[in-house]
Amino acid sequence: MQRFGHFALIVFEIALLTALILAARCANFQDIFVAGNVYFVDADCYARMTRAQMVREKPGLIIRHHALENFPQGTTPHTTALLDYLIVALSLFLNPFTAHALDLAGAFVSPLLALLGGWFLWWWSRRMNFRYRWVMLILYAISPILVHGTELGRPDHQSLLILLVTVAICAEWTLEKLQISDTPSGVTRESHMARGVRAWTLASAAAWALAIWVSAYEPLVLFLVLMATALLVNRAVFARDRRAGWILFSGVIAIAFAIERRVPSFAVLQPNGHLKNWASTIGELAHVSPINPVWFNWCGYLLVITPLLIWMSVRMRNDGAQGLRVPPVCVLLIATYLLTIWQARWGYFFVLIFALTLPALLALIKSGAAVWIAVVLSMFPILRDWDARLWPNEAQLAGRVERRIESAQIRDLALSLRSLEVNPFLAPWWLTPSIAYWSGQPGVAGSSHESLNGIEESAQFFLSENLEQAHDILDKHRVAWVFAYDSQRVEQNSAAVLNEALPPRALCRLLYETPSQAPPFLIFSAQNPTCKLYRAAVKR
Repeated sequence: MQRFGHFALIVFEIALLTALILAARCANFQDIFVAGNVYFVDADCYARMTRAQMVREKPGLIIRHHALENFPQGTTPHTTALLDYLIVALSLFLNPFTAHALDLAGAFVSPLLALLGGWFLWWWSRRMNFRYRWVMLILYAISPILVHGTELGRPDHQSLLILLVTVAICAEWTLEKLQISDTPSGVTRESHMARGVRAWTLASAAAWALAIWVSAYEPLVLFLVLMATALLVNRAVFARDRRAGWILFSGVIAIAFAIERRVPSFAVLQPNGHLKNWASTIGELAHVSPINPVWFNWCGYLLVITPLLIWMSVRMRNDGAQGLRVPPVCVLLIATYLLTIWQARWGYFFVLIFALTLPALLALIKSGAAVWIAVVLSMFPILRDWDARLWPNEAQLAGRVERRIESAQIRDLALSLRSLEVNPFLAPWWLTPSIAYWSGQPGVAGSSHESLNGIEESAQFFLSENLEQAHDILDKHRVAWVFAYDSQRVEQNSAAVLNEALPPRALCRLLYETPSQAPPFLIFSAQNPTCKLYRAAVKR
């Protein structure tokens, strides 16, 4: 009977965690599934799906050059093959059930990765005997920024990184616990290591290497910070029992270089000129002020007492107590906090590490009732954020409906461009990846920093008052089609990218508001309430 009760509790916990994770990440389903079609969250998602589409059509393809953006030069992307093939593999599983397997795979891949991460944390936290492990699991399940990184319709590398970094950090934490714990009586240290340290060493090595393969930016920085901290704390990083891990790590990195055959670009880390201007229009590259209330929306009010808890854990460490295994993760927490202040994209990893450290930090408080009261009260900002998402006001709801309608109407015009011939198009940079995905045609701009040349020239075209200059831009890029979108938004974004004042008669305003006054080299072809389509009469 006791065994049955234990099993029932496990089933209940897993079911509850699964429901929380999937409900939070699929809350935006009305924005993703519209009129029988799948729409993705942002421009980068469409760029990823274009890659997956190419891989599905040519199995074994490794995409090292993008021809569908920054046309005709194309780009050398920073994205890698792992997520491409993961999406395609999921689509093969969905093939028997739907005619839109690839789109559905792209929509569901991130929530499924989040679910795998949640199941892993449930299992790992039980092994670690965390008293307050459900604080970590709940925050992982419902924190708005973690949900954003892994939500429905967002096939971006962030979701795979969150899973791999979770496994890697947990493996390192477990290794530290095993290495500082006493060897059980009657068991040699070698056999003890064979059961524990070796397995977790290999898990850590594989997770870190795969994460760096996916993106040689955030995971690489986290890996170097953690290794440096571990080296200073216990100097066991290069111990003999970790040799197999380093061999595996090196092997995976070597395979990644052999497959991808390119060195990652870090140009976006030091933006200058137009790159800096364009980066200022990207939300994930923005600074997050320490006094910004969004921190509480991500983490809850427990964030306020975290510095005190870290200080307590360090004092316990100096006294030789159990706090020994907390500081390395706390170093990561502090590092990612500072990095998030610099760039919002680090927020995913800050909140992830914050959730991982909470059970150990809260264990320093003796009163369990006080902890749970504090946890419940601290969740108010997160729940308030969810209240606004699930029950938006009239203006927010109208904005969502408008975006759905716009996406559907842009898709309709993009589908009309489908052809066996190459007919490049020019559109605002944030619309270019979706139009390229639906039409199969290359665009002048793009959504990555590698497409900056095309972004600049598309902005110059839309702001131009000199028709000869606009014609030259179309001729240079062999443009066949031009999309005219909301002129106010296009003007403002183009002016921000070029760091120029708004001209009184920008071409984008003329094309969007008065098609009859379009220059002779742009022939009005189609329209709907969202945008207008022009055929470009230039040499190609």
